[in-house]
Amino acid sequence: MKLRPKIILFCLSSLLFIGCDRITKDLAKDHLMYREPITYLHNTVVLEYVENTGAALSLGDNLSKPVSFWLLSVAPLIFLVILFIYALRKAETLSKWKLFAFSLIFAGGVGNIIDRLAYDRHVTDFMNVGIDNVRTGIFNVADMCVTAGVIILLFSYWERKPKAEVGSQSSEA
Repeated sequence: MKLRPKIILFCLSSLLFIGCDRITKDLAKDHLMYREPITYLHNTVVLEYVENTGAALSLGDNLSKPVSFWLLSVAPLIFLVILFIYALRKAETLSKWKLFAFSLIFAGGVGNIIDRLAYDRHVTDFMNVGIDNVRTGIFNVADMCVTAGVIILLFSYWERKPKAEVGSQSSEA
């Protein structure tokens, strides 16, 4: 794939997932805030409105506002800018899957930073899955994007090498 379509794919998929995150958070505020949790599939999926001022699993929830701002907003924003620049500069050599993974990570990070900056450190979370007492923490679409992006990125590093490389390596041995 040529450079231009890869950059367009990166940008469009990032915007799509940021948009999905924003829409679902707004829906959660409209339909879940001040209400009892909604459960599906015998309590396997629970929709419940929560505002989180910490990172994953509320880590750092008790940090002071200035420390929280720098650690949970500014530092991740700097990381995301670096990721964005890296992805665009390396787009030509990155596989479609790696570039897609980077767009998911970027979109998820931006989605949560928008909440932190717009709502005084409060990130909207609303989904929880599990069986009985084995459950995830409460999360949102941005968290799903980051997690999926990291998983895709890990799997992309285990891609098979082209047969020509594999054949030439075995004949040298």
